[in-house]
Amino acid sequence: MIPKRKFSDLLRTVGAVPGLERLRFVTSHPRYMSLGVVDAVAETPTACEYFHVPFQSGSNEILKAMGRGHTREKFLSIVHRIRQRLPDAAITADVIVGFPGETEQDFLDTLSLMDEVKFDNVNTAAYSPRPNTPAATWENQLSEEVKQDRLQRINEMNLQHATERRARMLGRVVEVLVEERNIKVPTQVMGRTRHGYIVYCDGNINELRGKLVSVEISKTQRYYLSGQIVSDENGLQ
Repeated sequence: MIPKRKFSDLLRTVGAVPGLERLRFVTSHPRYMSLGVVDAVAETPTACEYFHVPFQSGSNEILKAMGRGHTREKFLSIVHRIRQRLPDAAITADVIVGFPGETEQDFLDTLSLMDEVKFDNVNTAAYSPRPNTPAATWENQLSEEVKQDRLQRINEMNLQHATERRARMLGRVVEVLVEERNIKVPTQVMGRTRHGYIVYCDGNINELRGKLVSVEISKTQRYYLSGQIVSDENGLQ
């Protein structure tokens, strides 16, 4: 592209499209993500306060073995910029436990990173060999017992942080983009906040689908919020 453009430039350009209400992008590899992307989100009103940045491990040794091309320190520098520019932003990630050669200390390094960041959610998985990948042939494979133990421990921390992060929304009035009917409670609709949190509230899906509504949060759970609509995009109560 001539002149050369950055992803942060694209965010600003797309974010300025007339009529656009929300802009969200998914997955920024820490190896390639510049701090300018955080600045672009902070400075673009339509950009949602949400970042998905997979870290995969909190151990530099394991990150090197994975060939990730980034370090724990690089990842935390991105998180620091997010917290600095957008203190209330949601941060989600992906992590793998039980990668070949992962020691207990390597795993504890991952837990300590999670405890430092306190993610809104982390997609967790135990390593499993994949055909035609170098790690699948390594001799330092971990037992299934160790991998499942670490997966359970990391899931417990993930659930704790997810619950804590959503609890801060209690009593707030938040903007929700209505998407679908609540399949379990047909008289309710389901939507998402700018943080990406799922919200349930009473409403007619045929009237509200695709609309922005203001919802006062009266209940928080691990992975969803619920409340009452206080106004829609037209200001109706």
